[in-house]
Amino acid sequence: MKAILRSLGFEKHSNYVRDYFDNTNMKSSIYMSVVVIVLEIWMIIRLTLTIIRENLQSNLKHFFEKYYSNYGILLFMACVMLFCAVRYLKGKSKRRSVILITKWVFMITCIYFGIKVSLNDYAKGEQFLTFLTMELFALCLLTWRPFTAFIISGSSFLYFYSCIDKMVAINTGEVGATVATKINFFSMWLSTMMICIASYNRIRAQALKDENLHEINTYLSKLSVEDELTGIHNMFYFRNEAEKLLNYITTDKENIVFLFFDIENFKSYNEKYGFHAGNELLIKIAHMIDDAFKNSLVSRFSDDHFVVLTSYDGVQKIIGQLSGEIKKFQNEVHLELKCGAYRPHGEETDVSQACDRARFACNSIKKHYDRTWRLYDKSLEDKFHLKQYIVNNIDTAIANGYIKVYYQPIVLTENANICGLEALARWQDPNYGLLSPASFIEILEEYRQIYKLDMYIIESVCKDYRDSTDNHKPFAPVSLNFSRLDFELCDIVGYLCETVEKYNVPREFIEVEITESALTDQHEFLPNAIKKLNECGYNVWLDDFGSGYSSLNVLKDFHFDVLKIDMKFLTGFNNNEKTRPILENIVNLTKKLKMLSLTEGVETKEQFDFLCSIGCERAQGYLFSKPVPIEILREKIEKGELKMSDKYKN
Repeated sequence: MKAILRSLGFEKHSNYVRDYFDNTNMKSSIYMSVVVIVLEIWMIIRLTLTIIRENLQSNLKHFFEKYYSNYGILLFMACVMLFCAVRYLKGKSKRRSVILITKWVFMITCIYFGIKVSLNDYAKGEQFLTFLTMELFALCLLTWRPFTAFIISGSSFLYFYSCIDKMVAINTGEVGATVATKINFFSMWLSTMMICIASYNRIRAQALKDENLHEINTYLSKLSVEDELTGIHNMFYFRNEAEKLLNYITTDKENIVFLFFDIENFKSYNEKYGFHAGNELLIKIAHMIDDAFKNSLVSRFSDDHFVVLTSYDGVQKIIGQLSGEIKKFQNEVHLELKCGAYRPHGEETDVSQACDRARFACNSIKKHYDRTWRLYDKSLEDKFHLKQYIVNNIDTAIANGYIKVYYQPIVLTENANICGLEALARWQDPNYGLLSPASFIEILEEYRQIYKLDMYIIESVCKDYRDSTDNHKPFAPVSLNFSRLDFELCDIVGYLCETVEKYNVPREFIEVEITESALTDQHEFLPNAIKKLNECGYNVWLDDFGSGYSSLNVLKDFHFDVLKIDMKFLTGFNNNEKTRPILENIVNLTKKLKMLSLTEGVETKEQFDFLCSIGCERAQGYLFSKPVPIEILREKIEKGELKMSDKYKN
């Protein structure tokens, strides 16, 4: 039923569909108007020539009332319709009321003309083709809703029929229309209505199709410049507009600044309140930043990060106000707004690099709760260049052997003999010299390149084992540090198994350390990887226990062979009275869970003696040795500075 009503025009049109019908009618009006104008001019000329040729000037009044007036009215309305349609399509006039009135008057004039002329023709025994032609012109070339066309055609056909039904037929002398005329008349009306309905539905279907395409294109165009979640501009728009701005001669480049915003602890907010609440918060913050920097370029960079290109004057005050507003959103989660700033120098126009430097400045103050913003300066410049160097040269460093494996001994507390080694990476760079892990580990993790380093360390350790075994040199089981990203970016367990087999290394000589923080990310691949490591015969250690947000669920949900207690517990060993009972309870917990305890960061004899007294099985730290290359480790063992457990002397 609804479909039938729609096909008859009983529906509300959207603005797009309504305008589509208007445009279609105006295009049709041009064709109609031109045809009518040509025909009426021809009719006027023909009639005038007939009057002159047959010397009928004495009946000019009759011809005027009967013909000229009708031709003139129709010609005038055709000219008006043509004028209005052309202006509408050129966009010079979009007043819909004027268009509708003109269309209706033109339609009525056409039908009136058809009725007048055809009545005259019928009275003379001729066909009423002019009426039928004008009906088709007015109702089929122009598109009407079918129910409107029904009213117009029904009224005009009934009126015309009532007129001819009162007239005397020339050929029969009888009053009223003949049966054939009635049948033909009804058939013509029915055909006209069918054409009207078909025309309306054809144009309506095309209008809806075009509207759908228009909506899709509008949506895609919007996506190309707007962030889908927040509604502010996206990075595609930001980069394009920022490049234009930097290249304008009128831009005061000495007074512009790129800002990079980060909502610290936003991930915790998501975990606490859910993604829906997190998205709502992002939308609020996005519009707060957008409102705070009016007449500036503002964009969502990614996740909870935003970038702004604005004037440097007064920017710190605005950032301070924003920071205060954002703190009002926090409940149980402590939210902090961090902002990094970069001011371009000279003729710099690289937008991506400017954003990277502002981001680098922002990252430098994360976890510093006393700082809200940081301007990129010379010290950060040096760190930034080192960061770029590390990312760009990790493959070269591995290929050329600049990455070295250093080993730090792990000793038994019962006799201080070496029972294990931790493999640590050092980068001996020809340009920067010796780089500590703190210089490159986090950077490689940030750029998702850490797996390359860890795979290299695995092979280097296996090579060292094979060399030590073949040459009858001492070597102890080695613990390898695996990043969470190793499990995500590659099959690190599979690679470990392949490499161990390649160098014929007993699996008890390889142990895997996984940091506690990695297990709080709740990714399924980590539990599966730990289970696989256990099944393959590798010991798995929980590294850095207590370094951050400790969760006993980690101990409950996963099987670990060794609990490695973070060195921070020994910081302030002599001054903090809580340290000793906490350590003692952790060690007792490991015994109940049938795990070995290992404490790192041991630097004094007093600390070592305490660990022995509470039953901690293993220790590691500078008291015994700092990380050293394998050659130096062997020298220390040969000199007696370090003692290897008998089972590992080879």
